[in-house]
Amino acid sequence: VDTAPDLTRALNHVLMLEGRALIDPETVRVLIGDGARVLIERAMAATGAPATAEQLERGFGDFLAYYREHIADYSRPFAAVTPTIDELSRRARLAVCTNKPEALSVQLLQQLELAPAFAAIVGGDSLPVRKPDPGHLLGTLAQLEVAAAEAVMVGDSRNDVLAARAAGIPVVAVSFGYTAVPPHQLGADCVIDSFEELPAVLAQL
Repeated sequence: VDTAPDLTRALNHVLMLEGRALIDPETVRVLIGDGARVLIERAMAATGAPATAEQLERGFGDFLAYYREHIADYSRPFAAVTPTIDELSRRARLAVCTNKPEALSVQLLQQLELAPAFAAIVGGDSLPVRKPDPGHLLGTLAQLEVAAAEAVMVGDSRNDVLAARAAGIPVVAVSFGYTAVPPHQLGADCVIDSFEELPAVLAQL
C-alpha cells in the first residue's frame, strides 16, 4: 500500500506542533521503514536539532492520534496489487509482516478491504522482535503454519531483504516502494516493477 501520503500528513502534523519545517512526501518515502518513532526521530533531525526524549515521546503520541483518524484518507494499494493478491490468495497462504503497529496495520487493510486476503497480519509490536530480525518473519510464518522452505518474502526495503536472508527465505523486491537504497542494490533475488509480474516470478522461485 502506498501509505506515504497519509504518513506525510501525520508526520507534518507533529512537525507543525513542534514548530519545525514541513517535509515533502518524496523525502518521507526514504525515511519510512523502521516504525513511527524512528520516522519522527529522522524527521526532527532533518528539520533542526535532534529530538529530545520528551519531544520524541510527545511526537509519537501526537502522530498516532492523528494517523488513526486519517490512516486511509489518501493511502491506496499500488497498481495491480489488489487483483494480484486476489489471485495469489486462491493458491497460497498470504501474510503481512510489517514494522507498522499491528492495530494500525489491521485498520489500514480493513479500510482498504484487503484484510480478508491475509491469514495473518503481524506488526512491529506483535512479537518481541521486528524486521530486520529474522524472528519477525519466522514468527509470521509460524502463524501461517508454513515452513521457511515453502515461503517467499516480497518487500521494498533493506529490512525486508535482511530479514528474509537471515531466515533463509527467497526475497522479491519491488522497485516502487520506500527505500533509501536503490531497489536493485538491496540484494533481493529479483526486482519487479509491477505486481503483475509477481505470479510468474514466484513460480520460478
